[in-house]
Amino acid sequence: MTPPSTSSYRHVLRDLLARIVDAEFAAGTALPSETKLAEHYGVARGTVRNALSGLADRGMVMPVQGTGWIVQSTLHTQSFVELRSFAQWARSKGVTPGGLVHATDAGQASALEARKLRVALRSPVVRVTRTRTLDGRIVMLERTTYPEWMTNHIVAIPADEASVVDAMQRRFGITTAHADYAIDTVPASSADAVFLDVRRSSPLLRVRRTSFTSGGRPIEFGEDRYLPDTVTFQVQASSVSNTLTRSEFSAS
Repeated sequence: MTPPSTSSYRHVLRDLLARIVDAEFAAGTALPSETKLAEHYGVARGTVRNALSGLADRGMVMPVQGTGWIVQSTLHTQSFVELRSFAQWARSKGVTPGGLVHATDAGQASALEARKLRVALRSPVVRVTRTRTLDGRIVMLERTTYPEWMTNHIVAIPADEASVVDAMQRRFGITTAHADYAIDTVPASSADAVFLDVRRSSPLLRVRRTSFTSGGRPIEFGEDRYLPDTVTFQVQASSVSNTLTRSEFSAS
């Protein structure tokens, strides 16, 4: 028998993943048998088993002896309808957020950072790189640039603080009132690959954000790179008020 192609394996994995996310298979329920799935997709049973193993590695399903493959969880969905930090959103889903700072570097604002933070080119900034986790699993690499007025506050926050947003409000009275977002996909850089334990050039979901105080003062400009199959984002729009414009979505 001809070995299953990589494209067949990926097709089965992605389609099953989409069906789980769309709630066709709810958490706690059993998937159809490997034999039935193989017939449905027109592939060898081994191809289906490899796809299911891939989903298991992502924490989506688990094998149960005598029962088959059980849907363990669905992807976490984050909405842009209401403004919440990563940690606030995670806790609302019953998931434990975590974070660890890997680098804090002083520098000068690039042209993009200067524009986003509304400061002069080459103004002092501090850049923070940290990984974010859900229930102990790394799901995102966060790179954030802060203007000079935020520097002393940022360096005072512990490296393993789960929520910088909460800490800023609790300790310094700085509250995020609104934020702008842009979403696209990017290939993992060499640094991304090390932090997220993926191959270089693997596709990552990128969310760029700029947050502001109630007075419109920029607090941070950040870029979050999410592992695939970990978090989805929900956007709601109406004829009265669009939460995100179509131009903010692009794929590289």
